Order: sequence, then C-alpha cells, then structure tokens
Amino acid sequence: MLGKDIGIDLGTANVLIHVKGRGVVLNEPSVVAIDQQTNQVLAVGNDAYRMVGRTPGNITAIRPLKDGVIADFDITEKMLKHFLAKVDVKGLFGRPRILICTPTNITSVEQKAIREAAERTGGRRVDVYMEEEPKVAAIGAGLEIFEPSGNMVVDIGGGTCDIAVISMGDIVTSTSLKVAGDHFDTAIMRYVRQHYNLLIGERTAEDIKMRIGTVYKKALRKDELAIRGRDMVSGLPQTITIRSEEVQHALDESVQSIVAAAKSVLERTPPELAADIIDKGVILTGGGALLHGMDQLLADELHIPVMVADEPMYCVVKGTGVMLDNLDKVQNKNVLKRLQLK
Repeated sequence: MLGKDIGIDLGTANVLIHVKGRGVVLNEPSVVAIDQQTNQVLAVGNDAYRMVGRTPGNITAIRPLKDGVIADFDITEKMLKHFLAKVDVKGLFGRPRILICTPTNITSVEQKAIREAAERTGGRRVDVYMEEEPKVAAIGAGLEIFEPSGNMVVDIGGGTCDIAVISMGDIVTSTSLKVAGDHFDTAIMRYVRQHYNLLIGERTAEDIKMRIGTVYKKALRKDELAIRGRDMVSGLPQTITIRSEEVQHALDESVQSIVAAAKSVLERTPPELAADIIDKGVILTGGGALLHGMDQLLADELHIPVMVADEPMYCVVKGTGVMLDNLDKVQNKNVLKRLQLK
C-alpha cells in the first residue's frame, strides 16, 4: 500500500512525480518498450527512450499517452507501477492521496480512464484527485491564483498546449489544443523530408528543436546543425546541415495556432481580469516555454508582457506539491467530480 501523498504530472512526453516531504523524485520519458511476441515490458522511462527508433521488429518503444490522455490503458498502468516502485513510496499507515494533472478539455471518459489507472496502480485504498494542468502550473510558477485577480498561463507540454485565465482559484476562460512539443517534432520531420528528401526520426527532430530551434523572426538564431538520416531517393545514409531559419519556417504554422488560441482566450476574458493580465503579464510554463523566441513572439502578438516561469518543465509537478499541502481547499470540489464520473 502506498503510504505518502503523491503528485503526478502525467505528461505525453515525460512523467514527473512529487512525493510529499521529499519533493520531485522522478522525471523520466513516458516511453515503454514492449516485446510484441510475449507482451512483456522490457524497459520503461529513460531506458526505453534510448530504444526509440532503434529496436528490432519484435520490440516496440511506444508512448502510452497521446495528446495528454491515455491511448493504451494497460501500458499506462504498467508504466505508473514501474515509476511508483522506483521512487519507493510504500508505507504501512494512512490513506494515501494521489493528485494527477490533466488537460482542461478532456472528456469524462478520459478522466475516468486516468483515475482507474491510478487506482489500479496504487490499490483501491487510495484517494485519487484530478486538477487541470494550467491551474496547477500557475501554482507551481508562484502565482497567487486564489486572489480575486486575473492570472494568465500558457502551458506548452509534449501533447497539449493549455491556455487559461485563472481567478479566485478557478479557471475563468480556457482552451486546450493538441499542438505542442510532439507536434513541433513532427513539423520538423516533415520539413526535412519535403526539402531534403531525408527521413529522420523523432529523437533527431527533437534534438534539432532543442539545439537550434527558434520561432521568432525578429530575433532569429544564426545556428546550424549537421543531421543524419536516410536519403529517400538512394536509400543510403546521408548528412545535411540545417539552419535555425529553416526550423523557424517549419514551426511557424504550429506556433501561429498557439498564438491564435491565446488571442481567443483573451477575447473571452472579462474586462477587469484582462486589465489585471496587462499589469501582470502572461506566464509561460511547460517544456515548450524553453523554445527560443516563444516568449518574445507571444508578447509581440498579444501586446502584453510574457515571462517564462522559473524551471518551466517543473511547474506542474511543483504545483501538485503545493496543492497536496492545501488539499482541503479543493477536496470538496473533487468529491463532486468523483460522484459525477461514477
């Protein structure tokens, strides 16, 4: 039986776990390697991520979460069990509580799937709570969301981008779109295929994004990166050099959809809260916040200050730690949610 309160950022790209009293104890990729013949789990997390694109035919490295929700229930359950065993949270006393963060627009069926996966992982004697990611990210970024004042958060994760205006501890207006880190990687792979006739894998695309990626034309990086892949014409390995300017072009359509979504949320925000946001600015969280020029682009398009949170990738999981310490404030609302889902 689990013996400590746990906060889980169940992300499409990474799983982060916070244990009460110990802080953030795990940050590993949401990847599981499966032997297709025996259906046996061979590796989870970092070990499985190293296998992506490099496995023989009978072994598949898969991501059991897609667009912020569970795509493969059984594999997600096995992955969670592995991670919880790894951080060693077993105890003998007390009724443990697990707080899991989800995108803002998931359906009740998707919520129920996440809840059941957590319950089966920790046993029926575990209380499972769920909160929207942008709210928890705002708390992790240090915002006072329980005050009667507007706060705007743009949380760009691996599978979803969640944008929300928060006041009095709840979301006033929000949207969630399935354009985020994974979508950026796919856009880079598509660009390289179309312009260079070169096939590259997910890991190479992610490396390009992180090392020379940029999204803001007015402050372009001048970096270059040599990448390797398979030539689509000859079928042979080939090396090319790609520039930051090209990455900006590849990502432009995806990034503009995030800008449009942020504008849509602001257009639906009550005027008093909009005035607060002009004073306070927008907080960027999630791994996508680290993409070069993202804050400058949003500030230029929205005409309000945009700031990147400290340790943006850890905002959600740090927020779960704060919420676990103050769970009574949200407990009644979550009881109602649980009753509605049953």
